[in-house]
Amino acid sequence: MTGDLERNTKEQERIGQEIEALQEQLHALQHDHTVLVNMQQALGSANPATEADPATAPSVPHQASAEPKQSKPKKAAATSAKKTASKKPAAKAPSAKASTAATKPTLVDLIRGHLEQESEPRSAAEITTALTQAHPDRSVKTTVVRTTLEGLVAKSHAHRTKQGSSVFYTTTATSEPAAAEPQQEAVAG
Repeated sequence: MTGDLERNTKEQERIGQEIEALQEQLHALQHDHTVLVNMQQALGSANPATEADPATAPSVPHQASAEPKQSKPKKAAATSAKKTASKKPAAKAPSAKASTAATKPTLVDLIRGHLEQESEPRSAAEITTALTQAHPDRSVKTTVVRTTLEGLVAKSHAHRTKQGSSVFYTTTATSEPAAAEPQQEAVAG
């Protein structure tokens, strides 16, 4: 019975990690789609298919919500859809701005970079506040940051510690702070 419980727990963790990886891939594809649509609009190509694409973007998070066990990722997908929708009007500017939008670091990169710069554990709320101040042009929500942090923990890119009822996160790259800092200065600059 103990062996069955351990196998069940390990299988749950494995499937959970696969789901996290697939959700990150879905978010990356949604982001890429939004960037491509924005670039196409910025270049002035008025294509009927382009107008239909933004209507299909909200349906993707809806499809993800068909899975009954995924209540937290469903919120992240809905928030991600709202965030990408808020980016669309900004990208209708000249093509120089569209290319700048395409080179923005992902939220995962921003969170990972913030954790690497910090020497002490940080909560999701603290990380959200710091990212909002550092990137006022981005809409960063605590729930999305928390979900992203949990994804990093699942992939062993971050550590989670609990102190009472609070959860704090640190990076796993604590053994390489000197190598990580110059990269983060280049991203911040």
